Amino acid sequence: MARVHQNIVMQGVKGTLGDQLIFKKDKAGRTIISVKPTFDENRMFSPGQQAQHQAFREATAYAKDQTDNPLYLAKAEGTPLNAYNIAVADWFNRPEILEVDMSGWTNGDGGTIRVRAQDDVAVTGVKLTIADENGAPLEEGEAVDAGALWWEYSTAQAYAVNMRVTAAARDLPGHVSERTELVGHPKMP
Repeated sequence: MARVHQNIVMQGVKGTLGDQLIFKKDKAGRTIISVKPTFDENRMFSPGQQAQHQAFREATAYAKDQTDNPLYLAKAEGTPLNAYNIAVADWFNRPEILEVDMSGWTNGDGGTIRVRAQDDVAVTGVKLTIADENGAPLEEGEAVDAGALWWEYSTAQAYAVNMRVTAAARDLPGHVSERTELVGHPKMP
């Protein structure tokens, strides 16, 4: 991308030129020039494209309500983006569970389960579910933010081996990502 500095001809230019070029200014004051898009009037969208269009409609509807969200405002500060842009991007990025550390909870003896989770803006919560080998829930609850991407959950009681521990991380738009760890029996599905 070419960058032009202190060009008297381009200073303050915005709009269209000859129905061919579009001039825009971004939040940082940069002038962006692009060719006017052209579309075939008879174009057909694939199911994947239609799904992406719907997802973008949902993302923009979410972002319109988030323009004064302090987290999005802080993330946009000092960048050419605004809170709306950050919220749209956040809609498309689910939280990610990087690690489930059960070293403080050996074979269901009770203790602390740690989960390391991240998101492009913020993880708003992590829920842990402890289930038996058939998937029947035995205990569940919210983990506490321990800082540096870590969340900690203290189990209420000890359990026998062959457990499933599922961590579910949430972000601001409400997306949830899950990860299940098996404790005990090596042949559990």
